[in-house]
Amino acid sequence: MLEQWIATLQQLPPGGVLLFALVVTFVENVFPPSPSDTLLLFCGVLVGIGVVEFVPLVLVATVGSVLGFSTMFWLGYLFGVRVVDMGRLRFLPREAIEQVERWFQRYGYWVIVANRFLSGTRAVISFVAGMSKLSFPLTVLLSALSALVWNVVLVTVGWSVGQGWQEVAHGLQLYGVIITLALLALGIGWLMWWAVRARRARQRV
Repeated sequence: MLEQWIATLQQLPPGGVLLFALVVTFVENVFPPSPSDTLLLFCGVLVGIGVVEFVPLVLVATVGSVLGFSTMFWLGYLFGVRVVDMGRLRFLPREAIEQVERWFQRYGYWVIVANRFLSGTRAVISFVAGMSKLSFPLTVLLSALSALVWNVVLVTVGWSVGQGWQEVAHGLQLYGVIITLALLALGIGWLMWWAVRARRARQRV
């Protein structure tokens, strides 16, 4: 499937590549999981062979990321966790939302700064940011900075590796799996700690 998308991408004119980058970076924030990082990496390869320019690609990808982030922010702001409990957003597990809430309580806006580097949690972070009623202007600014840095890295790597993009794409997929497993382990660890603490509290009563 991914190879078919990439084959199609090679046939697009510069404007089509930019539109594609805008759409995939938007969609990954609203309908995860999405292979947007791999696709943007390949767009960087197209920069290296002269199909599209570096700066427009990075800027368009960043705009798409911010628009997607803002969409999920306002979903969280307007509807909160009840839209998750209704089963309308199946890609946002209640456990992941609770984990991100704890991050916000501990690290505040730094979670927004790091969100682009936390593969698999981007939609959850933007949703919880809105649910937590964080400042929208500041949130948008920090999410834009995070997306800009991440997109510059991806496009630069794609530009540099050229035809070896598949090896880097595999590394990105592995990175996403590791992050997801680490978050799952943290969530399970917290639940076990909470259960033990609750049991000890009951025994003392």
